[in-house]
Amino acid sequence: MDEATGPRTADRRRDAAATRLRILHAARDLFAERGYERATVRDIAERAGSNQALLFRYFGSKQGLLTEVLARGGLEQVRATPPEELFETALRSMLTNSSAGTADRSLEVYLRSVGRGEDAAGTLRELGEEYQRALASLSDAPDGPLRADLSMAWLLGIGLMRTVVAREPLAGADPDEVCRLVLATLAHLWAAPAEGPGGAADGP
Repeated sequence: MDEATGPRTADRRRDAAATRLRILHAARDLFAERGYERATVRDIAERAGSNQALLFRYFGSKQGLLTEVLARGGLEQVRATPPEELFETALRSMLTNSSAGTADRSLEVYLRSVGRGEDAAGTLRELGEEYQRALASLSDAPDGPLRADLSMAWLLGIGLMRTVVAREPLAGADPDEVCRLVLATLAHLWAAPAEGPGGAADGP
């Protein structure tokens, strides 16, 4: 075997890994900025300084690319974060990382993409279900999944108003102040007793 073959092969692998990562980062940012449907494969490849053929070689399809973007961001974050820290971690990420080049923009991708592309629906649903399961575990109430969905609705609503609508004063608010106000209120959601059919709290 040619002695130069080994180094050349290693160089090609490094180049391929770097190209793959550039495509992932470009897709992450475009999905967050435009949503799944409006972010075209051509635009993703152009932003990555690559071509569509390589995108399909590495990821198989646009849906495969979305799946990996969310797996490296949102799903990885959910699985690696203790449930009691998840809401604050996701909130701070959305408040401070809503710009190109940041590591996790998965909730922005979710906000702009959910309900707008049938082939993306399964991947986005999986992310939502992972968040719901983790957050539901924070309450002992039988309606824990409902409370988790309410917290997710608030989280995504904050993201919508801050990063998509850019409504003031929320868009320019200090992340620490937003977290202080939101988390103090959210604590009541996890601690509140479940209510019975008549509206009264369950208990003796």
